[in-house]
Amino acid sequence: MTSRGTVVLLHGVGLDHTLWAPVRAALEAEGFRVVTPDLPGHGDAAPVAEGATLADLAGRVAEDVPAGSHLVGFSLGALVAQHLARFRTDLVASLASVSSVCQRTPAERDAVLARLATAEADFPASVAASLQRWFPGESDTDLLRRTEKTLLANDVESYLRCYRVFATADAELLEELPRITVPALAVTGDLDPGSTPEMTRRLADAVPGSRAVVVPGARHLWPAQQPDVLVSHLVPFLEGVGR
Repeated sequence: MTSRGTVVLLHGVGLDHTLWAPVRAALEAEGFRVVTPDLPGHGDAAPVAEGATLADLAGRVAEDVPAGSHLVGFSLGALVAQHLARFRTDLVASLASVSSVCQRTPAERDAVLARLATAEADFPASVAASLQRWFPGESDTDLLRRTEKTLLANDVESYLRCYRVFATADAELLEELPRITVPALAVTGDLDPGSTPEMTRRLADAVPGSRAVVVPGARHLWPAQQPDVLVSHLVPFLEGVGR
């Protein structure tokens, strides 16, 4: 089968490339070449230095992005993808932001900084809190346990440095979003308390020509919980870019 293009999938903070296994398989079955790098400080990637910025993370990720790729970023990965779409136009053919934050309100910024403070004070407690947000009412599913294992395996200092980027970088990106020129899609779940439908609408309003999609019944980790639904939105978007 002839490749329909390269899709680069970028995971969120505290996770790794294994998040994308079902999405990767589905996209490959559709004829796309798929690349799933670990973000800096995650998985097998090298640690992140003190004071790391979004530009630092994006610069390292750029080394793994073939020219002309379709970028699909989840959460922190979405911010990295947006930075690359703005500043590395040679690498990016299109941008899909999945469960992205955008233009946090003061209350939303206070909430994420409080979560960062919890992680700095008690990392295992912050992992438990994340699992409660992502898997409400669940206690012993395979995905929950695999996610817990991935989170607890993090290099804690790298995690904290990347989480600080996640907590603050949407503010620095705000004035750059209108300068993104590639085709763009913004999509989130209607039950996501951290990457809310309102944020996705703000993002779509800020990026010229972007479209917002809100998925009913989806929580923050829906790319892993409902990969078929994500692929059902990505494939038509990518086909439209190809045309």
